[in-house]
Amino acid sequence: MGGNSPCASCKLLRRRCTKDCTFAPYFPSDDPQKFAIVHKVFGASNVSKMLQELPVHQRADAVSSLVYEANARVRDPVYGCVGAISYLQNQVSELQMQLAVAQAEILCIQMEHEPVMPASQIDLDHKSYFLQNDLSQFLAFDSSSNVMQQFCP
Repeated sequence: MGGNSPCASCKLLRRRCTKDCTFAPYFPSDDPQKFAIVHKVFGASNVSKMLQELPVHQRADAVSSLVYEANARVRDPVYGCVGAISYLQNQVSELQMQLAVAQAEILCIQMEHEPVMPASQIDLDHKSYFLQNDLSQFLAFDSSSNVMQQFCP
């Protein structure tokens, strides 16, 4: 930034902070840990090159991404943020399966309490029995799973 208060990067690197310092707008002196972790993972030279290659309006987002990735790399040196993404994707898959199970249970309960209408009694001029009761939504899960067989004897 120039003057009395060098940015976090210049302070850590022990150099004079100039008016045109690439790091100053993104690594303020009041948050030294932000630059320290990015520097530890990527190195000051690489970060400087990346920022200089980007248009000014994209640099703040790039710094946010670098800080996120650096934090992820410190927590998980092998996979970094890919590990976090994989973990979240697995959680989504598990929750989707739990939802399918719950929907199958609801369908079974509804089928127990509502008599099934023989095909000969269904009015062909109107929607089918299942569409009238909007039960098709409960069948929108992976047919390869045996969820229905588990909950509907």
